[in-house]
Amino acid sequence: MVNGMMWFPRMLDKIRLHSRGELPSDYHPNLGRGVAMDGRCLNFLRVNFEDLKKRVEQGGTDEEILDWCFQTGRRLNDGDLEVWNGFVSKFGWKDRASPFLQKRKKEEGISDRTDIETIPELIDLDEGRLPRSDR
Repeated sequence: MVNGMMWFPRMLDKIRLHSRGELPSDYHPNLGRGVAMDGRCLNFLRVNFEDLKKRVEQGGTDEEILDWCFQTGRRLNDGDLEVWNGFVSKFGWKDRASPFLQKRKKEEGISDRTDIETIPELIDLDEGRLPRSDR
């Protein structure tokens, strides 16, 4: 987490990988997409994706780019970060993304995994940070 902001470093990593032609194609449709988590993050910061992409391509650390976002969009305070991180960490748990989560779990053949309750947990599973079996 950069300055305590969940998701932001992941979004920057995806932009960097995409710029080098190394982002897996299944990530392309949601990169910067408004209804995806990237878009929600950008909306929260009040920053345009194309502007952020150009800034990332100029180089710099995650912290420097987040500072640029604060200058370009809006600065977040501790309360904003608490709200954002709470939203991100629970996305897909008893909210409008729950049907999408259940659909993805079914597609992955893990409908029985009661330990996967959020989109971030599904991402962790997909990217190898959680075991494929809950047993």
